[in-house]
Amino acid sequence: MDTQKIHALDGAVVQASKKIKVLNALAWPGGVEEKFLEGWRRGNPQLPEIKIVPPDVTDSIKELDAIVQKCNLDHPVEKFLAETANSYALAGRMLSSVGTPDFTKYSIKIYGRPDMIYKNQGLSAVDAAKHFLDVTDMLLGNHNIEPTHADIPADEFAGWLKTEVDEFFEKDTVEVVLDQNISSKALAGSTRIRVRGSAVFSQLDKDQLLYHEAFVHTATQLNGKKQTNLKSLGLGAPRTTRTQEGLAVIAELITNAMDITRLRRVALRVVAIKMALDGADFIELFKFFLVSGQPEIESVRSAQRIFRGGAVKGGIVFTKDAVYLQGVLEVNSFLTLAIRENRPELVRNLFAGRLTMADAVRLAPLFQSGWLEPPTYVPKWAADLRRLAALIAYTAFMSKVKLENVNLNRVIEMEDEITNESYKY
Repeated sequence: MDTQKIHALDGAVVQASKKIKVLNALAWPGGVEEKFLEGWRRGNPQLPEIKIVPPDVTDSIKELDAIVQKCNLDHPVEKFLAETANSYALAGRMLSSVGTPDFTKYSIKIYGRPDMIYKNQGLSAVDAAKHFLDVTDMLLGNHNIEPTHADIPADEFAGWLKTEVDEFFEKDTVEVVLDQNISSKALAGSTRIRVRGSAVFSQLDKDQLLYHEAFVHTATQLNGKKQTNLKSLGLGAPRTTRTQEGLAVIAELITNAMDITRLRRVALRVVAIKMALDGADFIELFKFFLVSGQPEIESVRSAQRIFRGGAVKGGIVFTKDAVYLQGVLEVNSFLTLAIRENRPELVRNLFAGRLTMADAVRLAPLFQSGWLEPPTYVPKWAADLRRLAALIAYTAFMSKVKLENVNLNRVIEMEDEITNESYKY
C-alpha cells in the first residue's frame, strides 16, 4: 500500500470538498412558509417564488475530477477516495444546476429514485412506503392509539438534548444550538446539532432525534474525524447518505423510538417524491401531505424539502428523502447478512466514519490490521451484538411466517385445536 500517495489523495479530497455544502446551498429564504399559508387560508394559494443562486464550485469540481483520475480503483482505500471525490463532484454539478432539469438528473445519480426496483426483492421504496401507509391508515382511526402532543419548546428540548449528548460523547464537546432556518426539526454535524428554533417537540421526538441525529449522524462523523490515516471518513460525502439515513431509521425502530406519525412522515415523503417526478407541483404536494394528516405548517415544510432544487414545478426535484426507506431496506439486509455470516465486526465498522455498506466490507481488512481505528462512540443497540443478533435472528424467522390467509379468529381456532388434541390423552 502506497501510504504516501493515499495521504496526499486523502488530504486533497478533504480540501476540495470544503465548498460543496448541499443542504446549506439549497436552503429556502425565511418567511416563504408563512407567505404561502396566508394565501392558502385566503383561498388563493400561489406557488412560492424561490431564487437560489448557484454556488461557484467549478474549481472544486475540477480538483475532485482530477483526484478520481489519480486513484487506483483496484485498491480498497483508493477506490473509497475516488468514489468519495466523485460523489462530491456530482453534488457540485447538482448545485450548479439548480432550477434546471439537470439538477434532478444529478440528484438521482447521487440519491437514486424512489421507484427503483431491487431486482432480488422485486420491490421499491415506493412499494414499502405504500405498505406502511396502508397499514397505518387503518390504525390511525383506532381510539386506543393516542395522538402525539407536541408541547415542548425548542429551547427546553435543546437543553435536554445537550445533557444527553454530553453524557454520550464524554471525550468530546458537541454543541446544541437553535437555528430558525433549517427545514428539519434537528440537523446533526460532528460537533454541533442544530435544532429548529420555531419547532415544538413531543416526548416521542426526544428519543427519535437522539438516536437518529446524535447517536448515528454525529457519532459516525465524529468517529470519522478521529481517523488518523483516512480523514475523508469524517466528511459525510453525499454517497453515504443512503447508508446513514437507513442506519438512523433502523436505530429508531430497534430502540422503539419510532412511532406511527414518524413512520408515516417518512413514507409520505417517498410517495411525494415520486409524485413530483411525475409532474406534481408544490401546491399539489402540499395538499397531498395535508390530506394525509399532517398539519399545515408541516405540510408546507414537507413539500419544501422535495423542491429544494430552486423550482416548485416541472419535475425539478431533490430526491434525497427517498433514501430513508431505501436505506432501511438495505441496512436491514446488511445487518442480517453480517450476523448470518458471522461477521459482527462489520456492524461496528459502519460507525467508524461516514461509510457505505460496501465500504465497511471492502475496508474490513484495514480495520482488522489496525490501519483504520475502531469507532470511539457506538450506541448501545449496536454495541451489544448479543442482543442485536437475537433481534435479527427473530426478525429473519418471523419474515418467513405467512399471514395472508390468517385473521384473529384463527387464534381461537388454533387454541381449540390444541385443547381438543389434549383431551385424547
